[in-house]
Amino acid sequence: PIEIGQSAFAALAEIVDILLQNSHTDWSTVNIPALQRHLVDMELLATQSVAQQTEIKGVVQFDVTGSPDAIEALHRMVPAHAPFLDAQTGWTTEVERYEAGVLVRVKGEQQMIKALGFHGLMTIGAHHQEHHFGIATGTMTHH
Repeated sequence: PIEIGQSAFAALAEIVDILLQNSHTDWSTVNIPALQRHLVDMELLATQSVAQQTEIKGVVQFDVTGSPDAIEALHRMVPAHAPFLDAQTGWTTEVERYEAGVLVRVKGEQQMIKALGFHGLMTIGAHHQEHHFGIATGTMTHH
């Protein structure tokens, strides 16, 4: 067998293994519970949020809502992800939090943005693995 388990468990196991293999790991800064909470947020965003998509004057807008836990995850994750999305694509993303979710406005390649939808946009950027390692080692946070 190669797969260590369900994806969140596998992501945790991969980071723990990297930390254990590194003799210079500063265990005083390691925070695996923070990474676990972030992975839960990712799961909530992927499975318990719903996005309504509209186009307004050349901007694709997503009104994203969900369960109470998903809303909390959206509030933490979406504003933090917008700069990565913009850096990777050259688009312009604005995020507005509100009580029942987030409004996300993206200006760029309209056809691609609409085809990807909100959930597809959230996957863009090769920063996720580095971000997870940063959360686990206490060098990055999600606000």
